[in-house]
Amino acid sequence: MQNPTLQMQIDDGVAVITLNRPEVRNAIDDEMRQDFIAMLDQVTRDNAIRALVLTGAGKAFCAGGDIRGMRERMAAPAGQVAFNGWSRQQRTHHAVAALHNLTKPTIAAVNGAATGLGCDLALCCDFVMAADTATFAMTYILRGLIPDGGGMYFLPRRVGLQRAKELIYTGRTVAAEEAHTLGMADRVAPAGELLRQACDWARQLGAGSGAALALSKTILNQTFELTAEQVFQMGSQAQAICYTTEQHQASVQAFLDKSAKKS
Repeated sequence: MQNPTLQMQIDDGVAVITLNRPEVRNAIDDEMRQDFIAMLDQVTRDNAIRALVLTGAGKAFCAGGDIRGMRERMAAPAGQVAFNGWSRQQRTHHAVAALHNLTKPTIAAVNGAATGLGCDLALCCDFVMAADTATFAMTYILRGLIPDGGGMYFLPRRVGLQRAKELIYTGRTVAAEEAHTLGMADRVAPAGELLRQACDWARQLGAGSGAALALSKTILNQTFELTAEQVFQMGSQAQAICYTTEQHQASVQAFLDKSAKKS
């Protein structure tokens, strides 16, 4: 699936989606949001795809929202500003949620600046691998805005509440090594090795049972909001499903056969 602003390549079970507007530092407009959701749906439905890597073309990962959308918002009649903004937020949240809830391992391969919504997109992935030249910035405050792409949810879970407040209140830029130290990034790679290392990691993460991965991720994404008892209950239900899968039954049979040979 290809279009001018997004590209997807699939190799050895790993889908790589590339934000492809390098001339505007991969800023995201309304059409791109919809195409992104469609690509994520394709990744979800294709059982041959085991994991996803998200990256950007050119020197930036993603500069956030497209300036054209900002101009349209500023030029809209006063009586339409709030509802138009709410509608755009709904589309943004749909795209972020689709990435966050994807039932396969996801890695943001941050090749350059991840700014505003771009930073949110990176943080909502399961893992973040940053190029040594990458930067992160929650720049919303510099535009008189709040983080609207999930950053207020994802960032505190990665760096803690006080550090998240400091990064959001100041909008300052964080280099790759500091991002790694803070927990915004899980790994740092040389820029020229970033995509290869991210894809290798994605293959490792996606090598297990697809059902077990999907069920585990669905529960893990909710554990900070659930009680222990709720997690136990969801885990019991998920495990019952795992008992019925071909992967589990084949694994157990292979173990039993091996044990029988030893006895």
